[in-house]
Amino acid sequence: MSFGFRSGATAMASFVFMAVLSGEAFAEVRVYEAPEAPKVQTLKETPSLAPMVNAGQLPKIGDRVPAVPRVSVSGPNLSVGRHGGELRMLVTRDKDVRLLNVYGYARLVGYNEALEVEPDLLEALEVEDGRIFTFKLRKGHRWSDGHPFTSEDFRYFWEDVANNEALTPTGPSQVLRVEGELPKVEFLDETTIRYSWSQPNPFLIPALAGARPLDLFMPAHYLSAFHPKHGDQAKIDKAVAEAGARNWAQLHNRLGNMYKATNPDLPTLQPWFNAVKPPSTRFVAERNPYYHRIDASGQQLPYADRFVLSVVGGSLVPAKTSAGESDLQSRGLHFSDYTFLKAAEERSGFDVRLWKTVRGSQLALYPNLNVSDPVWRNLNRDARFRRALSLGINRSEINQVIYYGLTLEGNNSVLPDSPLFKEEYRAAWADYDIQKANALLDEIGLTERDSSGVRLLPDGRPVEIIIETAGENTEEVDVLELIADSWKAMGIKLFTKPSQREVLRNRIFSGETMMAMWYGYENGIPTAYTSPEEFVPIHQQSYHWPKWGQYAETGGQAGEPVDMEKPKRLLALYKEWLHAKSREAKVAVWEEILTIQAEEVYTIGLVAHVPQPVTVASSLRNVPEEGIYNWDPGAQFGIYRPERFWFDR
Repeated sequence: MSFGFRSGATAMASFVFMAVLSGEAFAEVRVYEAPEAPKVQTLKETPSLAPMVNAGQLPKIGDRVPAVPRVSVSGPNLSVGRHGGELRMLVTRDKDVRLLNVYGYARLVGYNEALEVEPDLLEALEVEDGRIFTFKLRKGHRWSDGHPFTSEDFRYFWEDVANNEALTPTGPSQVLRVEGELPKVEFLDETTIRYSWSQPNPFLIPALAGARPLDLFMPAHYLSAFHPKHGDQAKIDKAVAEAGARNWAQLHNRLGNMYKATNPDLPTLQPWFNAVKPPSTRFVAERNPYYHRIDASGQQLPYADRFVLSVVGGSLVPAKTSAGESDLQSRGLHFSDYTFLKAAEERSGFDVRLWKTVRGSQLALYPNLNVSDPVWRNLNRDARFRRALSLGINRSEINQVIYYGLTLEGNNSVLPDSPLFKEEYRAAWADYDIQKANALLDEIGLTERDSSGVRLLPDGRPVEIIIETAGENTEEVDVLELIADSWKAMGIKLFTKPSQREVLRNRIFSGETMMAMWYGYENGIPTAYTSPEEFVPIHQQSYHWPKWGQYAETGGQAGEPVDMEKPKRLLALYKEWLHAKSREAKVAVWEEILTIQAEEVYTIGLVAHVPQPVTVASSLRNVPEEGIYNWDPGAQFGIYRPERFWFDR
């Protein structure tokens, strides 16, 4: 069987697309027809680029966009706009310049506003039996420096980067391995590439559409000059010395990181390219004159001439936003800022909108089952302990005091928007029941207490739980203070230890952290065809079992093998999901996974559906009044295409 995605023609909801990938019969697949894109008769030159076109420094628009450009601005809630202006946003770290690639959201395939998968950089994608993927590029598509974007960029990545031990010591991404099998990769002609496996690969499309996408291509014409196989060795050695790099591989990886956006010379396919080399407190991204999207009137996108990211202290984001220093803001803003921002709307010329979040829990506690301390490891691994901690949290109080009663209380699990939702998943061990919690702690054997009433560990230490956070907002502190009060009634002391995000991650990975607070499961609205990988121990980024995840990610070269019965069952279920051929079989796997998660309380959720404040300049158009605010799927603003936002001044 085969199925093609074509821009402006047939598109399919993400869960339907996953059905194709998993090998179901075509007759069982529901197909959604996307509206036809309007016919564009005449392309219109971008005003800010016209002087360069007239001076012969830049080709005319007809020679800059692909033969079949992507028509982006059409639909009842979108208006054809005007070029001009700079889109300002506040960020809190140099590394947030990568948001240009997150929010730019140019992908081989990507999600639209309804979370349906559509081709983007690709003109078409054909999938056969869920295992053969044929990419069709847009003829005439160019990188931001004007060089053609062709299958050579895919060949260079696959042969000279992904399979080059010096550049990629671990080899191609795990997404490209189906039970250890790497794909057969063919470069059929200048615009056609094929990836094929002997079995279905259900992970490829979601990875390509991700907020941090799986890269399958690189600008070969630029990077090959720094590769010994293609470039001049003397020039490479000189560049290595000038950059202070260890060797050519480090230099190549540094210059070629498309996601980080730290190299202004690296050609891109995004709507804007970063023109400022870090470190800096102000990153200015200029429009890509060869961007592949146009609007219904024939104007090339993006509308805004520049995208400007200003680096400020995290605590200053709400104040500077309220002063009108940002045209579009979400990061650095929290629900607790809503009233403050609302009061400044009229004065500073912006609107405050509340978008829906779809994490399994806004915040969650992650007892580290791989913590190095043997006493705490045994305690964290006891389901009775985790259940007691969950029962000792007054979620209703958190909801009312912190979130004005607007949230959904319960554990870290799927949301009612998901077809997999069952009330018992969120409700398990989520009642506030101090008596039951104390009984569980007594049952474990934590019956001894010190003079202040704090329970004692088997080795005589007090049960003092240090919860480590990234220290990025006061919301975590406020929530933990409420939890500390209720845990005190169980004879448990809670201490909060904030640190920087990277420091926190490294401490978790090394086993130094006994418990952490982080966001809940990223995708709280999965379907049967969504990978359950967040719920099983295969990723180091899972803060409740990081060493198990590292073991899976490295093929046993690092980390620790799973050594508990229920987590082993989760791994087995994950394999069953991979091979399941029907929706019913996948649902059955999901249900057992979610049941185990609910009963074992590996993560302790609090509340979900916390509204995310989004401030929008009063003159900025095409930003949705209501939206889904999520990292993946969604890329936060990415699925709403900021290149379509325009200033009505």
